[in-house]
Amino acid sequence: MNLDEKQKEQVADWLRSGAGLAEVQKRIETEFGVSATYMEVKFLVSDLDLTPKDPEPEKPAEPETKPGAPASDDDLEGMPAEAVDIETLPPAGEGNVSVEVDQLARPGSMVSGKVTFANGKVSEWMLDQAGRLGVVPSEDGYKPSQTDLQQFQATLQNELEKMGM
Repeated sequence: MNLDEKQKEQVADWLRSGAGLAEVQKRIETEFGVSATYMEVKFLVSDLDLTPKDPEPEKPAEPETKPGAPASDDDLEGMPAEAVDIETLPPAGEGNVSVEVDQLARPGSMVSGKVTFANGKVSEWMLDQAGRLGVVPSEDGYKPSQTDLQQFQATLQNELEKMGM
């Protein structure tokens, strides 16, 4: 991508006014008639010694109650008494999380398997070549508790160490 000094100064002005890389890429094409890849725009911005002001990723909203916090009487209101036997439930985070490792890893992964969380929900997991852990729940929208995730990671690490990984 070849831009003259005047065009480079215009790009710098866009960046200073808060434009992100994607917006700069579109403006270069529409206003200068120059097709540029996202990577070329990144290199141009780097050459200009500027930092784009891409928007910060949104932080997830805080849950109303902290994970592992005891339920209040209001939370249980309207539930039949026999629906939950509080005496038989393990304390939050102390449930059994079990991890199974596949003998043959899923395509694109270094190692894969299944995890059963404390509530009995099963998810598939995989560890890719870059060491990134992915968990795919079998039930749409299911999100395990933070405590279960921590226990899963610790159990997975122990299983992988047993395998020499």
